[in-house]
Amino acid sequence: MFKNVLIVLSVIGSLLVGMCHAQEIRIKDIGKVDGWRENALTGYGLVTGLAGTGDSSQSKTTRQSIANMLSRFDVTVSADDVQSRNVATVMVTASLSPFAREGEAVDVTVTSIGDARSLVGGTLLLAPLKGPDGRIYALAQGSVAVGGYKYDLNGNVIQLNHPTVGSVPGGATIEVGVTNNVMTADNTVTFVLSEPDYTTASRVAHGINAALGADIADATDPAGILIHVPEAKRKHLTDFLTLVENVSVEPDRRAKVVINERTGTVVSGGDVRISRVAISHGDLKVSIVTDNSVSQPLLVSGPNMRTERIANSRVSADDKSETGFVGANNNTVADLVQALTRIKTNTRDIISILRAVKAAGALHAELIVQ
Repeated sequence: MFKNVLIVLSVIGSLLVGMCHAQEIRIKDIGKVDGWRENALTGYGLVTGLAGTGDSSQSKTTRQSIANMLSRFDVTVSADDVQSRNVATVMVTASLSPFAREGEAVDVTVTSIGDARSLVGGTLLLAPLKGPDGRIYALAQGSVAVGGYKYDLNGNVIQLNHPTVGSVPGGATIEVGVTNNVMTADNTVTFVLSEPDYTTASRVAHGINAALGADIADATDPAGILIHVPEAKRKHLTDFLTLVENVSVEPDRRAKVVINERTGTVVSGGDVRISRVAISHGDLKVSIVTDNSVSQPLLVSGPNMRTERIANSRVSADDKSETGFVGANNNTVADLVQALTRIKTNTRDIISILRAVKAAGALHAELIVQ
């Protein structure tokens, strides 16, 4: 684990010089046009054809759903008479793209909501998928693909992955298309940054104006850039937005240090600098060893004579005679970590030192502890 941290920080240290002269990237990689969003769809359905791994007879929802389904085919059966374990009730979810057209196929995810043991080998029956407005946008049906299994017999269980969740690739057909109007009534388009930042927003606005040769973009806030669409480009909005999203700018980066205490991972992003700071690091190891022995009287007998269990404890303290000292003078996080490794500092101590440096005000970055 410690070697992995060193490799990550060594690579970061070699890239810090290049980050000072960061390359320009397309603005389409740091944001999107307002109105470009995914739409969540949800539905309820039945998965049939299970080999005795479906919902049990104790699930009233499953029995009622089977009875309701059969009634559509003029088969009348009471819900109390349904005793099949080859059917499972599931929730079906899908994501509708911003410009989905009728007849397109999208992937769906199927999750069990009953007490089914596995969905392996099942088939999803026709299930309508609704949006938040209650309108049906797609119909889902098809064979369920499950990346696992679960078999049990006489208390023995063999399981791989999660067998009560599956997917139907291309299993939903869009019935109602979605159209998003990215241009407002006043002929403007808003470009939204993924990470709001005043400097980046200003650079995007200036980059668009410079590339298109007109003063049409204005950074209204840290997240949005308002773009006025010229009259000559309104009939060809797609071509205009193609020019806009391919404008290259140099985004501003915030200095961050991410620490994961569970895995002992330290990752620094951006040009993370450290002011003058002195770090003194020592190590004290305390060990307690207990030896249990039994005292057995020999050649002596009497009513008050008995065997005793005796515990002998030894306490030892090992304090390193040398104390690690590291002095940082306008260096980076990678430089500090490399210096700490020279005195054989473990990963947990490095994390503690970075938090202490941040508390001392010498680490000029946002410290994120996961």
